[in-house]
Amino acid sequence: MKRFFKHLILMLCIILVSLMGTYIGLAIYYHNAFAYGTWINDVYCTGKSIEEVNEELVKDFTYDGVTIYDKDGNTYTISAEEIGYKFDFVKALEIYRKQQNSWMWIDSLLHGDNTRLTPVVSYDSQFLEKIFEQIPFIVEEEKHPDEKRKVAIIKTNQGYELLNERTNVLLVDEAKNAIRSAIEESETEISLTDAGCYHDLELTAQMKDTLNMWEKVEDFQQCGIVYQMGDEQVPLDASIVCEWIEIAEDGSFVLDDLGSLKLKEGAIEEFVNGLADEYDTVGTDRQFRATRGELVTIEGGTYGNKLDREAETEYLTEAFLSGREEIHEPVYTQKAWVQGKNDIGNTYVEIDMGEQMMYYYADGVQKVATPIVTGNTSRRMGTPSGVNYVYLKQTNRILRGPGYASHVDFWMPVKGNIGIHDAAWRSKYGGTIYQTNGSHGCINTPRDAMVELYESVEVGTPVVMFY
Repeated sequence: MKRFFKHLILMLCIILVSLMGTYIGLAIYYHNAFAYGTWINDVYCTGKSIEEVNEELVKDFTYDGVTIYDKDGNTYTISAEEIGYKFDFVKALEIYRKQQNSWMWIDSLLHGDNTRLTPVVSYDSQFLEKIFEQIPFIVEEEKHPDEKRKVAIIKTNQGYELLNERTNVLLVDEAKNAIRSAIEESETEISLTDAGCYHDLELTAQMKDTLNMWEKVEDFQQCGIVYQMGDEQVPLDASIVCEWIEIAEDGSFVLDDLGSLKLKEGAIEEFVNGLADEYDTVGTDRQFRATRGELVTIEGGTYGNKLDREAETEYLTEAFLSGREEIHEPVYTQKAWVQGKNDIGNTYVEIDMGEQMMYYYADGVQKVATPIVTGNTSRRMGTPSGVNYVYLKQTNRILRGPGYASHVDFWMPVKGNIGIHDAAWRSKYGGTIYQTNGSHGCINTPRDAMVELYESVEVGTPVVMFY
């Protein structure tokens, strides 16, 4: 029995010595190589030397350069080649290798290790400095020293705007350092905003006063009224409202007793007059596409829109001062069927006196087409051109004038005593009859066509008359 225990103890000693020898041997082996289970940048490094791992990492690593973004989204790219960019992983590998304890290789056997290393970078700093002199947002910043940066209220086509050159100022030195760091870290992009390269400069007392005045100007210009002119909208934005601010002779803003900007006297009335001048259509020249295919110019007439300038001035003054926000359709002293600059629309009577034809269109569809006889041009009674409208409808009317009294079944006056009516005394229409045997100025129409026209046309319908 004693002999058995002696043999057992001897065998255990041999095994222990063998294990210790193996452990020590592997510890010595891993002393100059990476431990078991080591992965770096997805490269298997167990048992490999620093030089071997560096060769593999360099082979798999690429770097083309860095793209720089400023606060406005402008970019500039510095390529690796133009700054002599070089890299390797030797120093990083040496540091990492020293962190591994070769005597604790069994811990690596149990847990393994996977890490990311960045290369140690070198580049020509003089080349980089020359590139800094070419980056537009750095060059532009260096042209404007801090002491010359101002705060001012300026007038543009869009109204008054604030020019504040003392906010988000690029710190050139910090920007350069951030770019250097990005290159040294082999980063492909850098935002100078995210890198904290912008700051605000201190303001003088005068600058603070300018900012306080800007708050008043900005509030004054924020008008929420929109004029609905037919299909068009005219928003009263800052480009319009800025003209309503009272300005002193020295160019400064005038304040009222409450410290608010003063409304310039007559400014709103002037705006309303301008709006009316642009959108009033009574008596204006119009371009009209005739049925015969031509684009004709028609002058004058009684049809159209005419703004009530006094009512609109009163409305707008109250609405602006009370801060209303609304879409407003103006009041008219005369209102056409359609508002806006193209006020004829798709429903109208067309009287082509050159062709001696009359048409009626409803919603763009031709409903009536008939020959007519208009005023006698040889006797200087030619029917006048213009865009007018049916202002009355009557039946069984006696038309009277110097030396005549004629009965008509249907009467639709369009301008003064000139109107559209049937003419039982005529047997022919169209052609050149009007030149020698025309009417006293009215539009003589065949009875059948007149019946259809009378039943269809409403009072207010535009009547487009031209030669």
